[in-house]
Amino acid sequence: MTARTVNPPRPARVHWNPPTQSDPRTPPGRGYPAEVDGEAIESLRESWLVEDRWWSPAPLRRRYWELAGRRGRNVVVFHDLCSNRWFSQSP
Repeated sequence: MTARTVNPPRPARVHWNPPTQSDPRTPPGRGYPAEVDGEAIESLRESWLVEDRWWSPAPLRRRYWELAGRRGRNVVVFHDLCSNRWFSQSP
């Protein structure tokens, strides 16, 4: 039997919304993804940071966002802070 990755991340196109004081969706001091792969984002549900394997030659450092798209679907994206690339994953 061959092992395979379940729900692998895919490269994503993300347009960033810079932080503003007038937008209630903006976390303090940060912006949020405003569009992911052509879909406008309606709301930010959650954001978190994952840091792991810091002791190894290949550390993992990612900022995740769980978002709601304008069409009502859940969108999960992460910014790989080591490679400065964006990815999406199905929730």
